[in-house]
Amino acid sequence: MNLSQTLLVALRSLRLNPMRSFLTMLGIVIGVASVVTVLAIGSGAQGRVADQIRAVGANVLMINPGTARKDGVRLKAGTRLTLTEGDVDAILAQVPQVRAAAGSLSGSAQVVRESRNWNTTINGTTNGHFLVRDWGLAAGRYFNGTEQITAAKVAILGSVVAREMFGRDEPVGAEIRIMSVPFEVVGVLDPKGPDQDDVAFVPLETAKLRFLGSASGVNRDAVAYIVAKAESDEAMVRAKREIEELVRQRHRIAAGDEDDFKVSDPAAAMDAQRGATRTIALLLTSVAGVSLLVGGISIMNIMTVTVAERTREIGIRRAVGARGVDIRLQFLSEALVLCLLGGLAGVAVGTGISLTVARSAGWVTRVDPQAIVLSVGFSALVGLFFGYYPAHRASRLDPVDALKME
Repeated sequence: MNLSQTLLVALRSLRLNPMRSFLTMLGIVIGVASVVTVLAIGSGAQGRVADQIRAVGANVLMINPGTARKDGVRLKAGTRLTLTEGDVDAILAQVPQVRAAAGSLSGSAQVVRESRNWNTTINGTTNGHFLVRDWGLAAGRYFNGTEQITAAKVAILGSVVAREMFGRDEPVGAEIRIMSVPFEVVGVLDPKGPDQDDVAFVPLETAKLRFLGSASGVNRDAVAYIVAKAESDEAMVRAKREIEELVRQRHRIAAGDEDDFKVSDPAAAMDAQRGATRTIALLLTSVAGVSLLVGGISIMNIMTVTVAERTREIGIRRAVGARGVDIRLQFLSEALVLCLLGGLAGVAVGTGISLTVARSAGWVTRVDPQAIVLSVGFSALVGLFFGYYPAHRASRLDPVDALKME
């Protein structure tokens, strides 16, 4: 028989015992569904971390103020603003590995336009912030030099704020009110992701003068944090070390004393998170692969029982001219068809579970076509591997002895 005839015979044999066939391939269904689901969730998590890294910007260092102490008790980070605009200028002037840097103050406020209002983050900063973050404009312009020096009442909106305030209207040139102060919208930023786009930027001097200056306590030169952009990936380590040395010197921190600031690499932290996510996904995939092996063992057991039950059929086929290789191919085809059907059903179940998880839990899932091909291909290999023994056993039966069996 040719291959197509062998497959048709295999399908006909499986239809004779539908419940047994279903229970036999159930292990494969569960295994493949588990693999697809785990890979979809893991791929989605890694993709989300990658999006966060891109949103932060390439080669970015974050300098945050350290912790303060009150009555001998350490307070949370950022309770004492130890960083200043002078630190920003010094980093730009004395750390050659840094291409751009900017200090910022931030807080929450209600933004109002006519009958619309939206509570968002107000970030007072300079144009260097957009250079550090690789943040382009969708419309309008950045702050000009005069606006940054004179504390002009101008604003650049993130895409979420622009949508909520203006809908389909043109934001650039329009007026909004922040804490009852009128501001002219001069630009709208490109989208970077919902977590990043819900923000409105104003010049740093404007933020200090109008509504965020009190956050700095007694130092009007203070900023809440500094972002710096290194020249390249290779320059990150050296830039971080030189920034730490420079700021320690400027803040007159003695050797052995604790820093009043912290320099961190957000992209490195997020990349480490992605690596941890990948490791967990591989671990769970390995566990799911075990269920595929269990399903394969189940198929081998059931096929061995099937061979014992169909010895007369095998004897008749051998008596009318079927060769041992034909018998082997028939039973191997049945195992392969079982695993392929189970694999396809597992892909459907796994995809459905992934979509359900994404919808109900709010997680990001990505069903990778390569994962589907890999899962179905592995299930086919399981069928061939575990189906070979019973198929080979069937092909070795003596036709005379097989016909004598009841």
